Amino acid sequence: MKIKKAALLGAGAVGAYFIWGLSESMGENFCVVAKDERKKRLEKEGLIINGKQYIFPVKEPEEVKDVDLLLVSSKQDALADALEDIKTIAGKNTMVISLLNGVTSEEIIGNTIGMEHMLYAVMRIASVRKGNQITFSPEHAAGIYLGEKDVKEPTERVLAVEELLKDTGIRYHFVEDIMTDMWMKYASNIAQNLPQAILGVGFQAYKDSVHMHYIAERLWKEVAQVANAKGIPLTEELLLFRGVKPEARFSTLQDLDAGRHTEIEMLAGEMIRMGKEYGIDVPYCDYTYHLIRALEEKNDGKFEYYSKVGI
Repeated sequence: MKIKKAALLGAGAVGAYFIWGLSESMGENFCVVAKDERKKRLEKEGLIINGKQYIFPVKEPEEVKDVDLLLVSSKQDALADALEDIKTIAGKNTMVISLLNGVTSEEIIGNTIGMEHMLYAVMRIASVRKGNQITFSPEHAAGIYLGEKDVKEPTERVLAVEELLKDTGIRYHFVEDIMTDMWMKYASNIAQNLPQAILGVGFQAYKDSVHMHYIAERLWKEVAQVANAKGIPLTEELLLFRGVKPEARFSTLQDLDAGRHTEIEMLAGEMIRMGKEYGIDVPYCDYTYHLIRALEEKNDGKFEYYSKVGI
């Protein structure tokens, strides 16, 4: 099995890592999928990645039908609208890798095009996006972790992706238990991404404040309880990120800083729904969900109250 053509749907902070890595090695055999105004903008401006402008082929879904590999890197709230495009792109032998956070995007996509197309993956990269500019450290990016659900050996598909990424600068790793790894990242995002976004502080707060650490512990434990109910052996002990700069601001805080809506539905929102499904109370996730939603409303200007003159 050999991947000859690849496409990326979603040229954001994570997608830029693959544009950076694959544009030169694959040339015209790699493209970004986009439509309408976004297509025109990407064709004209490209992306500024680590200070360098990247101009790459941008094609509509119909133009890349039956591509060998489709990388999906849209925002979670845009996934529902992207499903029709994914359905158009995916041919009989198309392999699809979701680069989204959370633990449900593979099933959402697979339920549309067939689970046989899905190869599971976890992304670990600290990217910062400001408008058309995206920065990350290639030397410190952990990269992509690949695996097949319930298969503990690298399959032909995993080996094909590894062969594609070899010598591109993109770091890749095979994982024997990809489902546990996905839940580990999911728990880390909920426990360490969300509290700092509410407080508006860097990562070091989890080490410097017993109160921040307490909240992170309780959030992690709720995720672990739901994971265990689903048969995922996730420890209930909080595992803090390693090697993270004290001032690091993760994706949810970056979104709030930029006035964007966050991926709170995919994070705490999913936890609330799964908690109800398994009869597990998740009060810290519930509270955190509504606080982030309120911060989004604040960014939207909902709370800009002004007193009337003379009152």
